[in-house]
Amino acid sequence: VKLFHEVMGYTYLGDWKEQVRTSPVEETLLFEFLTNQQGYSAILANKAIDKLQQASADLSDGLYATNKKVYKLLRYGVTVQNDIGELKETVWLINWTEKQKNDFAIAEEVTVKGKNTKRPDIVIYVNGIALGVLELKRSNVGIEQGIRQNLDNQKPEFIERFFTAMQFVMAGNDTEGLQYGTIET
Repeated sequence: VKLFHEVMGYTYLGDWKEQVRTSPVEETLLFEFLTNQQGYSAILANKAIDKLQQASADLSDGLYATNKKVYKLLRYGVTVQNDIGELKETVWLINWTEKQKNDFAIAEEVTVKGKNTKRPDIVIYVNGIALGVLELKRSNVGIEQGIRQNLDNQKPEFIERFFTAMQFVMAGNDTEGLQYGTIET
């Protein structure tokens, strides 16, 4: 937490042990980014957030396919229109041209409710979207346990939906370092 907050300048969102989440999207944070920092209208921001939420909720084709759909929205933007008859506009959920204008944040002990509740150690957010998860272990516990925990968390019986936006899945400890992958690896 100290590395992310003090060295890298990420906003510390707090310990979310007592707050329950079901989605990888913090709508309030994303709405603030889209309207206040990117200048989109509230209507366009809400429509883009709705499309992102719909994409992340549809697991009918499995986690990998859903993650790929969400990635496309993150990378190429969300096409929406203010009103019927108006031109469509691309809402960029991440500012790819001016990366420093994105809001980087972390939260620890994030309680996520799925079919069963789990609590990832650290979740990395960009503009309110959970893009990274980090499982930390004591130095006498192998990082393979953190990897296994991440893999279990992605199963339908746990918090699969939370991983639909996830781009980095990490596990580490003080003695073995850090290993990372993507979903289902």
